[in-house]
Amino acid sequence: MISRDVFHIRLKDIEIQAERLIDPSMKKRAIAIISSTNSTGSVRCVSKEAKQQGIFVGMKVSIARKIDHRIQLLPYNRTLYHQINNYIYRSISSFTPIVEPEGFGTFFLDMHGMESIRGSMKNIALSIINNISDKTNLFSTVGISTNKLVSRIVTNVVPNRIYKVHSGRERKFLAPLDPTVLPVGREKIINRLLKFLWIKNVGQVQSITKDIDTSRIFFGIHSTAIIRQSNGYDTSLVKPIMFKDHIIEQTIIPQDTNDMTILNAVVRDLSEQVALKLYKRRQIARKLRLEIHYTDGYKVQKLADKEKINYLSIVNTCRKLFIKANQRRNRIRTILIDAWDFYPHTNQGNLFCNKEEYSTALLEAIHKIRSKYGSKSIRTIDVFHALKET
Repeated sequence: MISRDVFHIRLKDIEIQAERLIDPSMKKRAIAIISSTNSTGSVRCVSKEAKQQGIFVGMKVSIARKIDHRIQLLPYNRTLYHQINNYIYRSISSFTPIVEPEGFGTFFLDMHGMESIRGSMKNIALSIINNISDKTNLFSTVGISTNKLVSRIVTNVVPNRIYKVHSGRERKFLAPLDPTVLPVGREKIINRLLKFLWIKNVGQVQSITKDIDTSRIFFGIHSTAIIRQSNGYDTSLVKPIMFKDHIIEQTIIPQDTNDMTILNAVVRDLSEQVALKLYKRRQIARKLRLEIHYTDGYKVQKLADKEKINYLSIVNTCRKLFIKANQRRNRIRTILIDAWDFYPHTNQGNLFCNKEEYSTALLEAIHKIRSKYGSKSIRTIDVFHALKET
């Protein structure tokens, strides 16, 4: 009989890993990713170095700033994390056709029957995490079991890069763990009851729920769920999810600045990179978003909606969005451009050339050169100086 193997891939603190991927200078710095720059905002994710300084998830931004002003507070860059998440999704989809993303940095893989094709499950898991590391330089772990519930718990509690719970050993694996590893154990009512009963591990839950009537007395409508979960029983299927198509370009400016000459050059370079991709796809974007991240953690974005944005008009559109968005004197750290909602682009020719068609022909010639030799093969002097390494 072919075993049913479910992988759970977890990239722990993918937000921190992503920020360090695009800006290696933060590799050993204390970092906290925040929900908002307001004093009422909270910390969403922290690096190991920040934890050592006393910063923790859920802490108010105002308190985090008081604890250590040297900690780098970064706005929650959902677009960046989404982009990296999509890339990893496409990468691991080559190992199995059934992949279910579960938030940022976590994925379920249905590997049913793959052992006969690819060999040992642990070898497949090793190939997957090596593939992720080679392509993105991100660290990941893999939990393997016969169902989604146990596989997810494995990556949550086991530090090993690869760990497998064999069929029939789910109950024994769960027994010594804290009851809050179970989804039902985090329910407010159940959590309070477990504390009241002084239940310290899942094994005690297993003992209490051996008798169905006793389980119903203690846990009421949750008794069925807690019996199933405490014994590692889960029949839910791995369900693939389709991602929306986006073109995203982002730049970390070599040196934080509010110099408009440099910033305009950066916007131009980013918009030309998006234009090149639109040109290759022969598509027009209906929606375009420009996002600015300041050094103090503040984020501003402006949207161009329901417009016909093609590779000819995108540079001018991005310039206008940047002018609208940049209303602060603070230095800027990152600029991002996101285009989506595409449809095919058709160009009706004209027997008589005019000034606009000469400009179009010039842009198309530039895009052809960049398509062949790379986006950096042709650059204006302002872009060259703005983005040169410092």
